Amino acid sequence: MTPRILIQFEGVDVSVNSRTYNFLVIDAPGQSRHFRVRVPAELFRATRLQFQDGPPISFERLQREIDGETSESHARAHLSIAETDIHEYLKRHYPPKDRKRGPAPRPVF
Repeated sequence: MTPRILIQFEGVDVSVNSRTYNFLVIDAPGQSRHFRVRVPAELFRATRLQFQDGPPISFERLQREIDGETSESHARAHLSIAETDIHEYLKRHYPPKDRKRGPAPRPVF
């Protein structure tokens, strides 16, 4: 059985070039680690990612990194969000709406 972990969001550091989301990961009572996930500011402007998406996309990125840990390979403490991460996140959380083809029929009176 995989040990249960707890990931807590601790806040964000905002700079001109990026937003860095800080997390505390508690592996077991008394055992914790700090992680930082950086999102370059340009990716907010270049994609549909909004500032309120910063914490959840960073949480998901950290969760993937932790899920991939082995006894020989541990998660890196400093992670970054790439444009591919954003596109995958947007597809999962903001799926495209079904578009109707052609104009809607007009009611006949």
